[in-house]
Amino acid sequence: MNNPLEVFSNGLVITGLLILVGALLPLNDLINLLPPGKIRQKWYLQSGLIFIFILGYLYFLISFWNSTNLVVPLVFFLGAAYVWLTIQLSKQTAMDIKRVLELEKENITDPLIGIYNRRYMDKRLDEEINRAVRYQQPLSLLLIDIDIFKHVNDHYGHPVGDQVLRHWGGLILSVVRASDIVARYGGDEILVITPSTPPLAAYALAERIRKHIELHKFFLSSDPNLKSISLTASIGVASLTDENAVHGKLLKETDQALYLAKSKGRNCVIASSELMESAITE
Repeated sequence: MNNPLEVFSNGLVITGLLILVGALLPLNDLINLLPPGKIRQKWYLQSGLIFIFILGYLYFLISFWNSTNLVVPLVFFLGAAYVWLTIQLSKQTAMDIKRVLELEKENITDPLIGIYNRRYMDKRLDEEINRAVRYQQPLSLLLIDIDIFKHVNDHYGHPVGDQVLRHWGGLILSVVRASDIVARYGGDEILVITPSTPPLAAYALAERIRKHIELHKFFLSSDPNLKSISLTASIGVASLTDENAVHGKLLKETDQALYLAKSKGRNCVIASSELMESAITE
């Protein structure tokens, strides 16, 4: 008949071994939650350590089967429980962080185009103006509007119009820098906030966007009778000055520049400096 201490000792090690094996499942879920990079690599290293621990537990069971010493088996059991609990808590933390980030993204993202929404744009514009004024850095805005977008909705329907907006937003995102903030200003208008960008550079960026939109046709593959929709855009550009270093004034200048671009025949870029020239000419 086996000694109860031997049975209990063996049971502690076996239970600890099973806990370690079971910890590999939530660990795999945790690794999949993490973005590629150094953090994920460190958790892969953790997987390797657990495999080493499992081998150590097996070696102990084979070498010290029916041992009456409870200290080492108890340490093995508590160590395995600690590993499992740590992984479970890390997994739950990663899930909570991911959930918070997703909710935050939904709160600041336009659901149709997938860029920032007006609420976030207003907040960031104030921040960027304050930063530019404080550090005496240039700042420019681009307000982009699809030419005759109403014709697209009227002729092809709003579902196609929504697809065009998503396509259009993607074209703009493919041209701007990672540091630029792209947001839906309203309707089919998109605002681009370009930190550390002087007037000439902002105008050049606007021209690149305009040409990129003009060259890329939108294809509706679900409709065999519709080959493509050609898009053009009008763009107004304004840069920060001592006179317009306020949210509303800078936006107003950008909007006025866009209005002038539309009135001049569309598919062009107008800078706010041209508004002054136009006023003087008149």
